Amino acid sequence: MKMGLNIKIKFILVLLQAAFLLSCNSNAQTGNISIDVFEKGIKENDVQLLDVRTAGEYTDGHLAQSLQADWNNKAEFVDRVKALDKNIPVYTYCLSGGRSNAAMEWLKANGFKTVYNMKGGINAWKQASKPVEGKSNVAQITLQEYQNLLPLNKTVLVDFGAEWCPPCKKMKPIMDSLKKQNYTVINIDGGTQTDLCKELHIDAFPVFVVYKDGKEIARKQGVQEMAVLKALMQ
Repeated sequence: MKMGLNIKIKFILVLLQAAFLLSCNSNAQTGNISIDVFEKGIKENDVQLLDVRTAGEYTDGHLAQSLQADWNNKAEFVDRVKALDKNIPVYTYCLSGGRSNAAMEWLKANGFKTVYNMKGGINAWKQASKPVEGKSNVAQITLQEYQNLLPLNKTVLVDFGAEWCPPCKKMKPIMDSLKKQNYTVINIDGGTQTDLCKELHIDAFPVFVVYKDGKEIARKQGVQEMAVLKALMQ
């Protein structure tokens, strides 16, 4: 009887300990929020705004009073976020939400109590005509200029990517190979050509758009096999 009672007591203690840990973890608030909720949140006095894009992207246009820490450069990121207070809410963003979502999870796992990520990133922010600072003077390609680039007598693949985008870098050898095989490939820097991306409803990279005789016939997003892209251009 005594041994059975001891086992029950130990079991109850384990349950209480688990409940305590869950309670502690529930104090951390985190999640993906819309641009409107994000904007409302950062207008509060005591928040920290974190841009996890590259320095080049940051210079091209960023939210006011945001700290830049490149998520893809882990040494830089870890070093720079040391300046943040773990007890003050952190609002993260990147170009389209992927990197900042990963950064949000990292911050949560490393003791930051309140972390939010902006869904859609600064692409969505700009498309909603919300303000940015430090936008560069990169000339924007108009929709008409873009359409003039498309050959009217052949099939062409347009690659929308960005220099800082890891999946885009992974696709570069395939793009180079297609060009060597005499496929017509046009590269567009979506990281800077934000107006054109807005017109074409492109909010993540890479995106591959196939045109035939000047008309769009197919579109794929993300890393693709060469055979898939070739099949789209048949």
